[in-house]
Formats: sequence, structure tokens, C-alpha cells
Amino acid sequence: MGRLTVEQKEFYKENGYILLKDLIPSEHLLQISEEYDSLFKRKNQEKMESSWVGSDVNDRKTDSAYTVKGIHNLQYHSAVFNRFIFNENLLDVLEDIMETKNIMLHHTKAHLKPHEKGAAYPMHQDYHYFPYERDSMVAAFLHLDAANPENGGLFVYPGSHKLGPQEDIGAREGNFHYVDQKIFPIEKASPVIAEKGDIVIFSYLLIHGSSTNSSQRARRMLLAQMASADDVPVGLQPLRPGQGWMLRGVNAQRDASISKRFE
Repeated sequence: MGRLTVEQKEFYKENGYILLKDLIPSEHLLQISEEYDSLFKRKNQEKMESSWVGSDVNDRKTDSAYTVKGIHNLQYHSAVFNRFIFNENLLDVLEDIMETKNIMLHHTKAHLKPHEKGAAYPMHQDYHYFPYERDSMVAAFLHLDAANPENGGLFVYPGSHKLGPQEDIGAREGNFHYVDQKIFPIEKASPVIAEKGDIVIFSYLLIHGSSTNSSQRARRMLLAQMASADDVPVGLQPLRPGQGWMLRGVNAQRDASISKRFE
């Protein structure tokens, strides 16, 4: 450990997120960006694996002009994406933030917000999708384009990770999870202004969302979520492809008692 300064560690602990620069070498970033475009071009010829349809939580009609296109399990599509999840600089940072050497992959995904019609995503906590006993789960969010409120950038409630799990309003209506938008409106959240190549790391308890992309440029991102190998899921959860890959360290608990927690 020791990649982050004392001040950066304190910032993360207080705010539940941190924006970092220059973790990915420029040549790797270019390769990831090109492979990302190639992958979405291929997948656009068929049904996308996942998408959020609608401009907000009250507008998710299938004929909506607004969408976020998504592809999961990037490491199964191309080895190039492993240059992100196995990046030593990133893992050094995660070791500092998670305070463990035993870092385990949970899943990967990519989201593409098309220009002029990229949907907003309501404020939510990732916790509700996959709760863990010790809340060790974090996300590493790589920007492949500069992002701001105009092109659908990330918004956060700094320090909201300290509130713990909030009421899951979205679970009442379907498969999406989000918190009460009246209590946590995006208008009161803080925008994360990022440049191409910047990585945001945040706790899965952080309340976050994103705005509509009304600009003339797309917003491309990819994300990996990791947990400590010393942590265990709460309740029965689906086992995702690649889940459990050790990115660093060892998993001393990888036995039948742990695997029974997954469907």
C-alpha cells in the first residue's frame, strides 16, 4: 500500500469517492477505447445485453427516444479490457482504499450514452444489487470520454456512504434499484467533472446517478466492481461470469460454505 497520499485517503473516507488521473498508460487507454468502439459496433447488430430506457424513473417506455446501451462481462469479449482490471496502478489504489491485499472481481460492464438522447439514471446505491456483510464493494469507473452534466456525467452525494443502505424505492416497481428521488434529487447532487482517462472510485453505498446526455457527443465508460475476498455476500445472490477472479492477493475462504451463497 502507499499509492495514495494521506490527504487522498482522508478524502475518500469522508466523501465515499475519489477522482484519480493517469492510472492507465495512454497506449492502453487508446487500445481499450478502440476495442470498446469495435465491441459496441458488433453488439449493435443484435439485441444489447442491457439498457436503461427512459429519461427518468417515470419514463421507461420501450418507445422512448432516450436510452443507455450496456454490455456486461467485458473480459469475456476481449482480452484488451484486462488491461484495465489488472492494471497495477489501479490495484495499488484499491489496496489503499479497501485496506486489503485480497481484491476480488465481482463484475464488469460498459455503458454508452448516445449523443442527444442518452438517458439519465436515477440516484441509487449499488448496495441494493449485491449487498455484502462488510460493505467492502467498490466501483472503478473509467471515463473513455470527458464527462460533465451536459453529456450525461456522474453525480454524487458526497458522504452519503456514511448513511448506510437507504430505502430501495425502485424494488417496488421492478428490477431497477433507486432511492427516493425527492429526498435525493439530482439537482442537489455534486457533478463529477472528468477528463478522458480519469477513474472515479466509489463505495457501493455512495448515492450516485447521472444526467441526460443532451450534448453533441457520446459519453462512453466502463466499470469494474470489486470486493474484498475476506467479505461475503448477504443472502442468496446470482453468480456473475468472472466473479471471484482474484485480481490481487489470495482468497482463503473459497470453499463450499461460500459458494452456497450463490445461485
